[in-house]
Amino acid sequence: MQTDKQAEAGMWDYRNPHEWMKRVRSSTLPPMIIAVAITGGVQGKEVNPNLPETPEEQAQQTYAAYQAGASMVHIHARDPQKWYDTTGSPEQYRLIHRLIREKCPDIIINDTTGGAWGMSAEERLASLDADPEVASLNMGPDMAKMRLKERLAPLPHPRPAIDINTCIPISFAEVSWFATEMKKRNVKAEMEVYHPGQLPVVQDTISQGLVDPPYLVQFVTGYVSGSYPTPANLLTFINDLPAQAVLMVAGIGPFQLPMVTMSILLGGHIRVGLEDNGYARRGQLYQNNAEAVERVVRIARDLNREIATPAQARTMLGLSLKPTQY
Repeated sequence: MQTDKQAEAGMWDYRNPHEWMKRVRSSTLPPMIIAVAITGGVQGKEVNPNLPETPEEQAQQTYAAYQAGASMVHIHARDPQKWYDTTGSPEQYRLIHRLIREKCPDIIINDTTGGAWGMSAEERLASLDADPEVASLNMGPDMAKMRLKERLAPLPHPRPAIDINTCIPISFAEVSWFATEMKKRNVKAEMEVYHPGQLPVVQDTISQGLVDPPYLVQFVTGYVSGSYPTPANLLTFINDLPAQAVLMVAGIGPFQLPMVTMSILLGGHIRVGLEDNGYARRGQLYQNNAEAVERVVRIARDLNREIATPAQARTMLGLSLKPTQY
């Protein structure tokens, strides 16, 4: 049963058609949380020269995205010895946090524990030592087959093209371990689901009491080993969500815009940013992360969705209204 406090915070049943119609008629779908995934951990400036790599670049682009309407930032710290790669160094995460917090006093800090291929579980988990407020938690194995573009001079740390054919073998036990460590540190788990077969892992994590409601569940569509990024698959996914879930949707590459627009229509929340998609349209690169945020803000407002402030996002996610200081 939904409480008055949950209703005020924007909690509602995405599966209830009558509630959806009532909210659309009265323009009372909840304010929309925008998360910006600024850089990722797999590709760098070799795919888009505007993608931020250094801590200073990440902080500056976060600030512009925050001014545009982002209430959460998803962070991958980069390795100063090879900017195209990810590091688990808590010191690098703390530096990025501090630089971001100086510019964005109340944005929600969200670190990856997915890291990048080749990192150990311990290295991926180390970002929690930097005290994020939210952290991503993959609900299953990460299998990938792709070719990474060569990185040419004058970019720092040039490298040849890389063929990826690998898997991060995430198990039920690892998910429980990561969730336990997050709960110890009072970090909200952003449960990342790449296909419906990972929803039983969400339920297992909930049943163990390792995550607290409201449950933040992000459906990542269009990934190489995930669900096809189609409206039908998103609707099916919503029907299988656990109760008291807050839905966030991400789309990879050209599927980012249609999938997040579906989430806007359905009353969900969204993630955009250069980690997931470097192109504004075919043949035209995004100039920065703020441009991606500005675009979805325009769409949301045209569809009568308010944009959540960081304070509203914190309330909806059950986070402290007092931002963590670094």
